[in-house]
Amino acid sequence: MAHTANYNTNESSTTDPSIIEPSLLVEEETVRGYKPERYYPARIGEVFHDRYKIIGKLGYGSASTVWLCHDTSKECEYVALKIYINSSKVHRELPIYNHIKGLQSQHGGLHHLRALLDSFEIHGPHGKHICLVHEALGMNLDELRALVPDEMFEPDLVRHTLRDILRALHFLHVEAHIIHTDIQPRNILLGILDNTAFARFQREELEHPIPRKELSDRVVYLSRPMSVTKGAPKLSDLSEARFNSPQNVDLVMPDVYRAPEVVLGMPWSYSIDLWGFALTLWDVFEPKRLFRATGEDGRYSEEHHMAQMVAVMGPPPLEFLERSKRSHLFWDTEGNWKGTVPIPDISLETAEKRLQGDEKSLFLIFMRKTLQWRPEDRSDHTDVLMDEWLLADLIESGEVHGDKAQVLRVQGTKLHKSTKDPNEKRLVITFSVETAGGTRLESNHACDDGTSTQKLTRAGGG
Repeated sequence: MAHTANYNTNESSTTDPSIIEPSLLVEEETVRGYKPERYYPARIGEVFHDRYKIIGKLGYGSASTVWLCHDTSKECEYVALKIYINSSKVHRELPIYNHIKGLQSQHGGLHHLRALLDSFEIHGPHGKHICLVHEALGMNLDELRALVPDEMFEPDLVRHTLRDILRALHFLHVEAHIIHTDIQPRNILLGILDNTAFARFQREELEHPIPRKELSDRVVYLSRPMSVTKGAPKLSDLSEARFNSPQNVDLVMPDVYRAPEVVLGMPWSYSIDLWGFALTLWDVFEPKRLFRATGEDGRYSEEHHMAQMVAVMGPPPLEFLERSKRSHLFWDTEGNWKGTVPIPDISLETAEKRLQGDEKSLFLIFMRKTLQWRPEDRSDHTDVLMDEWLLADLIESGEVHGDKAQVLRVQGTKLHKSTKDPNEKRLVITFSVETAGGTRLESNHACDDGTSTQKLTRAGGG
């Protein structure tokens, strides 16, 4: 059933907003192929579904605009309203969320996935629009990165954030059988502890209205940035998610985040999310993207992308190339590069600019677990979650510890523990981490002269 939105506000701004020149393109108008009649002309103060009152604009995309709303059915409740364009032929997000709801899962990773609270349709001037009501969250990692020194996060913040996102992916893959396909910093949002940030957002809009462009049939608002919040991060935006299927071969993922099998037109599955996870880590931790993949015209280039992958990962296995009907564009029948773009003189080691010594070695080992040509060669969630670099802060703090409360410390690639026998040279240490869903992951470290090797086993659960 479609509903009509009402413009109904008894609040007024204390100052007049700045008006943008009509000739200047802003926000959704800058989207390639933009057609104004596709977008619902939402206005601040408008009430949807007799319940959700727009406070201000949070963002936009090629298929929707997103607004912070006050849920008038509750005293101090804020939500994010996503209004889809009316020409969307395939609505993937709502069926995905309905499937997740039907699982009635107790998996801990579900708490790190943005929740859907409500959905409905509205009538616009040019057709119907699907509306999704999500929990309101803070800014995304791209926005947060712009506020930190050198636009690079500290290692422990990265570790904490990505462990939570791994839990969300574990739920999507293992229980829901869903592939996100769009893992990137802008789709990881900060959680909230209370409504302070939203109340501030509402107050700022009243006192200092956001600039806008007033046209004959609509108002195009600028998005108002959220303030920094301190809640646990959540994975958002399931608009490009897919159910796992051997028939998944369509072009997904943001261009520079695309896994090799996606670029080469092969069937793809869950491991493309772990590829995107690794590149997201690189993006928020390093000063430059690992794969820039742009041609001389400044636009995305598959050939440049493939050449950079060869530089970072080495030549792809011939057997892998034989799976693709497109590999002949870049390699000959013997697996030799034949592209017109030269292989750049870079490597994973030279591209990494931030770390040194043993810490750098650990980080590169972590990256190589997922940056592999063949999907089957990439580590799974368990191996990634149990990685020594990703757990370094927990080992340092003693939250991850061995039997008999022996606390482990990581110093580079050295793994130490306290022991009553100072002459003991070989240590076999087991520590476990309770993951989302109640699975205990055990890691056995056999150490000679302090050097760690790792063998992973599962204990309990699946």
